[in-house]
Amino acid sequence: MVKDMIFGTVGGLGLFLFGMGLMSDGLKKVAGQKLKSLLEALTKHRIIAVIVGALTTALVQSSSATTVMTVGFVNAGLLTLKQALCVVLGANIGTTITAGLVSILAVFKITDYALPAVGVGFLFTVLGKTHKTRSVGEILVGFGLLFLGIHFMKEAFGPLRDNTDVQAALIWLGHNPLLAVLAGTIITMLLQSSSASIAMIQILAVGGAFGTDWETALRVAIPFILGDNIGTTITAQLAALRASRNARRAAMGHTMFNVFGVLYMLVPVWLGWYSKVVVWITPGQLDEGTIMRHIFFAHLVFNAFNTVVFIPLINVLAVAVMKLVPVTEAELAQKPVTLEKHLLNTPVIALEQAKREIVRMAKTAKKALRLAIGGIIDNKRKKLASVREIEDFIDILQLEITSYLSTLSRRNLSDEVSNELPVLLHTVNDLERIGDHAVNIVEIGERKIDQKLSFTDSALAEAEKLRKEIDQMLDKIIAALEDNDIEAAKSALVNEDNLNRMQIEFRRHHVERMAGGVCSPQAGLIFIDLVDNVEKTGDHLTNIAQAIVGGLQWEGVKPKISLDS
Repeated sequence: MVKDMIFGTVGGLGLFLFGMGLMSDGLKKVAGQKLKSLLEALTKHRIIAVIVGALTTALVQSSSATTVMTVGFVNAGLLTLKQALCVVLGANIGTTITAGLVSILAVFKITDYALPAVGVGFLFTVLGKTHKTRSVGEILVGFGLLFLGIHFMKEAFGPLRDNTDVQAALIWLGHNPLLAVLAGTIITMLLQSSSASIAMIQILAVGGAFGTDWETALRVAIPFILGDNIGTTITAQLAALRASRNARRAAMGHTMFNVFGVLYMLVPVWLGWYSKVVVWITPGQLDEGTIMRHIFFAHLVFNAFNTVVFIPLINVLAVAVMKLVPVTEAELAQKPVTLEKHLLNTPVIALEQAKREIVRMAKTAKKALRLAIGGIIDNKRKKLASVREIEDFIDILQLEITSYLSTLSRRNLSDEVSNELPVLLHTVNDLERIGDHAVNIVEIGERKIDQKLSFTDSALAEAEKLRKEIDQMLDKIIAALEDNDIEAAKSALVNEDNLNRMQIEFRRHHVERMAGGVCSPQAGLIFIDLVDNVEKTGDHLTNIAQAIVGGLQWEGVKPKISLDS
């Protein structure tokens, strides 16, 4: 019996999680881009942001997807911390929909249709001629597997109805709310899905694991649900580990919101008021047929009430988050300092301010590229890790400088300034692409370290030549930008010719090493990726050099654009 319970629970849970993932992925493919656009456009007002967060989560059936998406928007500078916190509040409401779906469809014995749903969905994915049709098939397969998993878990938990020892243990745990909250937190952290852990609680309850005194069963289940709301925040925390500090603040706000909510909710839970409110607002008599529905409403009450409490306190929450994840000196240093808005009415001076920031952006791009190439040559993971944060700063500079120049373009400008503006905008974009190539090198560098690959001595020598050549070219471009030095820009074009020659030569050497069995195919591919990314970086620097040689005018200048960039 124990073996059947373990196998049924593990297998059923696996099907539930796999089905949930498929359904979520399918929904995101059908409406994902629209949801992203909605999330970006409708989060200016805190109430609307909450509603958008709730609707997005209800549609994709995953609060984790919404919070991770939100963290990504914060990381990209598209959402402020306060806007992100409001979206997260809404996501917590939206995530209760899965529990509601499980409780409602259980009444109609939807598990009887789980296998047909998998079959029909599979046909859609195989025979569907459009991307949308195949995504709908994916949703159906996920839907069927989800409820098939619930069926197996329900069957596995069936014997608990007659096991008084297990019932007594679970009831004791539920009557010790702090321990039950901790258990719910750990379960959800391990499963990485609040929907799965809530479904498990619903199935345990309806199977009689909390006893057949349904009022007691509800009281026992509630602390587990509260713990689930803390455990679900771990996904956003994991997503923010490699993001900007502002993204980490959004994830921390999610955790603080749920932790504080659970703390003050423990009082009515302990006194028995919480379960009475749930019974009062839930339609139908509390019994075996409605216990899953009551658990859904217990989940909904917590998240809805907590959201109502925190919406007016969002500024306080933001301040608290800033205390926990304070602004560092490095962050302060990363903010554009010369883009003064009051200078926009003096376009010539404003343009000079923008050029200073462009020079700063070029120096930052050089630092990112130097660390990336150094990291892949020396197998230094620490060097590689720092590049992503620098690239985030490059993205911020691109956004700030582009916005500043766009605002300047709406002023009354002289012909000279008007002609320089579009060229400077292209220069900013070229510098941002250099940051992207640095990240590309980081990714292949991490693969090299993970797979314990190494370059041959000749490949290392060639990589060192690449580093020196691109370093020289960057120095010349920075000097040309700082002093409008046409000779430095022309000299940089010589470096570009050298890089093109190196690309052809090093590729030939690579083939020779491969043919002679000197290097492995995996290491060889990584080396070629390094060569190509450095050469493409040279293409973008060439665009900038040609613009400077042309006096930052379009006339007579044809920027070199790499088709691969």
